[in-house]
Amino acid sequence: MLTSICGINWGDEGKGKMVDYLSAGYDVVCRYQGGNNAGHTVINERGKFILNLLPSGILRENVVNVLGLGMVIDIKHLTEEMGRLREKGVKITPENLKISDRAVITMPYHVLLDCLEEERLGDKKFGSTRRGIAPVYADRYMKKCFRMGELLDPERLYARVAEIVEWKNLTVAGGYGHAPVSAEEAIAYFKTYGEPLKEYICDTGLYLTKANEEGKKIMFEAQLGALRDVDYGILPYTSSSLTIAAYAPIGAGVPNLKLDKSVGVMKAYSTCVGEGPFVSEYFGEKAEELRAAGGEYGAATGRPRRVGPFDVVASAYGIRCQGADEVVLTKLDILSIYKEIEVCTAYELDGKTVRDFPYPDALDRCKPIYEKVKGWHCDITKCRSKEELPAEALAYIAFLEKACRCKIGYVTVGAERDACIRL
Repeated sequence: MLTSICGINWGDEGKGKMVDYLSAGYDVVCRYQGGNNAGHTVINERGKFILNLLPSGILRENVVNVLGLGMVIDIKHLTEEMGRLREKGVKITPENLKISDRAVITMPYHVLLDCLEEERLGDKKFGSTRRGIAPVYADRYMKKCFRMGELLDPERLYARVAEIVEWKNLTVAGGYGHAPVSAEEAIAYFKTYGEPLKEYICDTGLYLTKANEEGKKIMFEAQLGALRDVDYGILPYTSSSLTIAAYAPIGAGVPNLKLDKSVGVMKAYSTCVGEGPFVSEYFGEKAEELRAAGGEYGAATGRPRRVGPFDVVASAYGIRCQGADEVVLTKLDILSIYKEIEVCTAYELDGKTVRDFPYPDALDRCKPIYEKVKGWHCDITKCRSKEELPAEALAYIAFLEKACRCKIGYVTVGAERDACIRL
């Protein structure tokens, strides 16, 4: 059984919580793209955890966790993240964590270049998390990168450093006028943060293939959402990787395998971190009220999230991109603040009503068209079954289900692990 847990919208939908919740029934959880530029927040009986690189399955001792070849790995961040979890009593060993030898290493100069470019862009910045993601993926496709497997042969690795650093300084120093980076610093980085990870590095594609042959259940965990996908998202305000479920087996290292199920995750309202078009966005007091109720601040960056009503147009598109068989509706409890709930069901584009998500360049000309749904205006955080939910909450769920043309299989009504209702 191969299942993908993926984001339907702009990211921050609550995928980490759902992976933590659903991983009880899986043997393996694998991240297949992205780096430490997003955060998955998980709250369970052991406390609150913010995971940037490690799969959310790391919080279950019987689950094997994999960092796939489609990822870009900041080895300093990873070693520190592992250390923080160990301090909270989380077991991390080569038996329950495996890192692809083909995954690419995010270098300090990638972070530097990310920051320099955002500063150069000024008011036209893309809203990068400044974690070096775009520069490292660029180097990956330029074939001028370092991969995790090279840490196992340091002599060969160190011999390559000078040539790569010389090339990189053509941009760092020659392009941006910044002080050049040094080969010595790069080698020190590998020695300090690469050495502790060597025992975790392996051929994860081979491991996952064998796990599948043995009948083990594998879950693929995505980072960010469909609208941040480099091909299908709101370019250039996207990530630099493929966030869609169809890429999961490839990014995990098992292009020979096919997904059995795609589970999409979306919030009961809309949120967005960073720059770019966001048609259903609230402003002023309406935004502050919803942001405060939902605690909407980025797990990786701490940035206030932009917020607004549920966007049917964007969500239906995200569901199609993710090939979702069913979706999870998270943070339904937050909408308890409203007696009446607005839903963006269409856009007005150049005087016409559109219900299909347009080409990204047209989004700035779109205006939201709202419909109103009766709210329940009462606390639902103690509900643990469909029967306990108010009729108005069930009606809201049914409204979104019909509008998005996809079954809503779960809703969450709180941050805790058990605050999840199977419909």
